[in-house]
Amino acid sequence: MQRLTRLKEEVGRWTSLEERLTSLGELLELAEAEGDDSLRDEIASDLRGAAHELQQFELALLLSGPYDDRDAFISIQAGMGGTDAQDWAEMLLRMYIRWAESRGYEVHVVDQSEGDEAGIKSATLEVRGPYAYGYARAEAGVHRLIRLSPFNAAHTRQTSFARVEVMPEVDDAPEVVIKPEDLRVDVFRSGGHGGQGVNTTDSAVRLTHLPTGIVVTCQNERSQLQNRETALRVLRGRLLERELQRQAEERARLRGEYREAAFGSQMRTYYLHPSTLVKDHRTNYETSNVQAVLDGQIDDFIEAYLRWNVAAQ
Repeated sequence: MQRLTRLKEEVGRWTSLEERLTSLGELLELAEAEGDDSLRDEIASDLRGAAHELQQFELALLLSGPYDDRDAFISIQAGMGGTDAQDWAEMLLRMYIRWAESRGYEVHVVDQSEGDEAGIKSATLEVRGPYAYGYARAEAGVHRLIRLSPFNAAHTRQTSFARVEVMPEVDDAPEVVIKPEDLRVDVFRSGGHGGQGVNTTDSAVRLTHLPTGIVVTCQNERSQLQNRETALRVLRGRLLERELQRQAEERARLRGEYREAAFGSQMRTYYLHPSTLVKDHRTNYETSNVQAVLDGQIDDFIEAYLRWNVAAQ
C-alpha cells in the first residue's frame, strides 16, 4: 500500500507538471498576440520554476533500483584516528540528521555507542521518506577527515576515518531469508541517555546472525519487543545490502572492473586544513563550502553520484 501511494503521488506530480506547462504555453501565445511584455516576464519566471521541477523529476528517474523507493538505515562507525575519529563519526551523524530533516524525512537514532572521550563509536539512524534509500545509498563508503586535531596539545594535523553503511528497510526481499535457528538473541540494560524505563530494565537487544557473524543492537526504544523488531529490520537490511553488493561485485568482475574495497580507499575527503574542500573521489565533484556540507547540504554530492552511477553501469 505504501508503494502504491508513492506511485500515485509520482504520477500526480508528472500530470501536474504537464498541465502547468500546457497552461504556460497558452499564456505565451496570448502574450505574443497582445504584445504584453510584463506577461512574458511572468511566464519566463514560471518556466524557470518548471524547468527546476523537471530537473528534480529527471533526478528521480535515476532512482531505478529495486529498493530505491524504500526507507533506509544509515550506520556510522568510527575508524582509524582514535578520539578524532570518534568525534568525526559524531559530526557525520549530525550531518545526516540535518540532511534528512531538510528533505522532510522522519529520522531518529536507533542505536548509539558513546566514544571514550568524545564523539561516538557507532550509531544507526532510521530515515523514513520517499526514496530515502535511493538517495542515501550515495553516502555509503569510507569518509576521511583531515584537520588540526582539537584533542592533542600540539594541535597537529590529524587524519581520521569513518565508515558509512546504508541499508534499505525491507520486509519482503526474496534475497533475504532469516531462520530462527540462525539468530542468537541477547538482552541487556540500555546505556547512555534514556527516559523512564529505558535504562532501568533489560530492554536493549543484540542480535547475532550466526552464518555471517553480523551483529545488530538496538537500545533506544522503551520495550524489549520494540528493540527486537527494530534490530531485526536493521539486520534484514544489512543482509540485503550485503547480497546486493555481492551481485554488483560479481557483475564488475565479469566486466573486468572489480576492485576490492579496503578501509583506506575513501570515497570522499573533507579537508579542513590547510585549505577547506570536500571532494568526492568517485565523481570528482567538489566544493569549498565545507561548513554547508557538514550542516547537511549534500544533495549536490548525491546528484553527482546518481548520474555517475548510471553512466558507469
